[in-house]
Amino acid sequence: MRNPDRPVVLAVITGAHGLGGEVRLKLFGEGPDALKRYKGFNGGALTLKGIKPVKGGAIARFAEIADRTAAERARGTDITVPRSALPPLGEGEYYHHDLIGLPVVSTSGEALGTVVLVENFGAGDILEIERPSVDGKPGKRFMVPMNAQAVPEWGDAGVRIDPAWAS
Repeated sequence: MRNPDRPVVLAVITGAHGLGGEVRLKLFGEGPDALKRYKGFNGGALTLKGIKPVKGGAIARFAEIADRTAAERARGTDITVPRSALPPLGEGEYYHHDLIGLPVVSTSGEALGTVVLVENFGAGDILEIERPSVDGKPGKRFMVPMNAQAVPEWGDAGVRIDPAWAS
């Protein structure tokens, strides 16, 4: 684990819900139940009092958000926990958070860029990799499926991909 205290975003507040301080959340994990295992978020700044699923996310109540005005001000706030608070992983499992920012090299050792995003459009995870910048311009991006054929190795040191996928 690269940095056990690095904050992991589990959700973001997208707006107010009602008048009593409840907020709408866009979830980035396994649903509202995944948030229930934590009491405090954002380094202790937010305390979860309740959460319920709704289509497209969840409605939550935090002790520190008392009314609609406070809920509106919280729009755009990431809901985070430290990486060390996440459940341990099994063999072959990974958190998207741990892959983002890792250097990418081919299995032959050629530096290819950095993982900038992990997406899942329904058929499995896909890594988005940005090549190194050229003349101050961001490098081109390409995508690689996160499977054993395309990505035979990954870990804290980086991601190794089959060169056939680096186009």
